[in-house]
Amino acid sequence: MVQDVIKKDGTKVPFDAEKIKKAITAAAAATDLSEERKNEVAEQVSDTVVQTLESKNEATTGEIKTNVLAELDKVEPSVSAAWRKYDQENK
Repeated sequence: MVQDVIKKDGTKVPFDAEKIKKAITAAAAATDLSEERKNEVAEQVSDTVVQTLESKNEATTGEIKTNVLAELDKVEPSVSAAWRKYDQENK
């Protein structure tokens, strides 16, 4: 399982699956999904991404983001669209 995340600036921080859930939940807040559905999406996508990265010791933030967005595109495209919109507005 992933132990460390390599940030854009090259620093390493301990992997925290809760951060993935929080990021998905934040993106989902910009949609009109029910609270229950937002939580389901965050849980499902987070679990899938963690399983995808299971065989690695390290992952980059970019790699994690790519995996999250790819899974959101499949599970709940409105959330991935909200995430991308936020990214564009805050670059």
